[in-house]
Amino acid sequence: MTAIPAPKQRSEASALALAWRRYRKSKLGVLGGWVLIVLYLSALLAPFLSPYDITAQHQGHEYQPPSRLHIMVNGHLTRPFVYGTKETRDPVTFARKTVDDPAVQVPVQWFVHGEPYRFFGIHTDLHLFGLPLASDAATQVYYFPFGTDQLGRDLLSRTLVGGQVSLTVGLIGVAISFAIGILMGGLSGYYGGLTDTLIQRFVEVLLSFPRLPILLALSTLIPAKWPSAWVYLGIVAVLSLIGWAGLARVLRGQVLAIRQLDYVSAAQALGTRDLRIILRHITPNLSSFLLVTATLALPGYILGESALSFLGLGIKEPMTSWGLLLADARREGFQTLSLYPWLLLPGLFLVVTILAFNFFGDALRDAADVQTRL
Repeated sequence: MTAIPAPKQRSEASALALAWRRYRKSKLGVLGGWVLIVLYLSALLAPFLSPYDITAQHQGHEYQPPSRLHIMVNGHLTRPFVYGTKETRDPVTFARKTVDDPAVQVPVQWFVHGEPYRFFGIHTDLHLFGLPLASDAATQVYYFPFGTDQLGRDLLSRTLVGGQVSLTVGLIGVAISFAIGILMGGLSGYYGGLTDTLIQRFVEVLLSFPRLPILLALSTLIPAKWPSAWVYLGIVAVLSLIGWAGLARVLRGQVLAIRQLDYVSAAQALGTRDLRIILRHITPNLSSFLLVTATLALPGYILGESALSFLGLGIKEPMTSWGLLLADARREGFQTLSLYPWLLLPGLFLVVTILAFNFFGDALRDAADVQTRL
């Protein structure tokens, strides 16, 4: 008698694999994720990627437009190089201006030794690209891919280093505000009663204030004499103090539904402490919701820091951020668009970052939705 082979059981894909498959369906979400990886890597490696120090002022190169990179000589491909510069006068206005000097050609090199900096506590002067240092400062040729500002400082270096501030403000601010929001929302939904009433009324008071005015009011409490690092921490604290209210309100509703489930009742029957139940049993089951919410909340913190720095109430010199760089462009008024349009390049980084976070957050939200069709 021939044995009938047992039917093969189809291995079901794990929930994480299904979520990854749903995420990959969103082309904009995948693109946004890669853009964010590139931006955060560039912020992490900013001193190495920056050709110059952000405080270095290059005399005679104020408001210099982005340097042109040449790769053709007499119709033939050659090693990328830039021309030297020389000062001349406009024949009409007699104003001084800097023009290219074709007689001087300096090749752009990889892994060059330039201005020293500290990288993860290590003193080094190695940069990814740049021009070799000349023995005579008068003959030194500079390469400014994004041009320079009103003080002759390299805008690319300031944009890369400014990304460290603008991008990390969002991460640290979200971490602090989510810690407060999870705790307050968890306590409100878990206990209910008077605790729920008091917390929710306080949340409603915070949500009733317009965001920008309360940001301005809190930022004025930061002393002007504080060093840059303290101002940075103060901005993070200000953003975090007003950013947890909305999360606590939504999380309270989630906890109200979850606290009636069997595993929560079982933990209570075993005598587990309430705070441990909230943090170890209820919160992990909201991880997908918290991840998506954090991703969508990050742009708000980045824009909040940029708005404060743009208005002169945020990051101070010698630190820099994208908002502070846009404030430098604002000083020239409407002439910036016509005379120095390269000063608006940090704003392009800000727009790309916000769009990338929104696309990435939308894709994560669709991936976390189990009702989404594959």
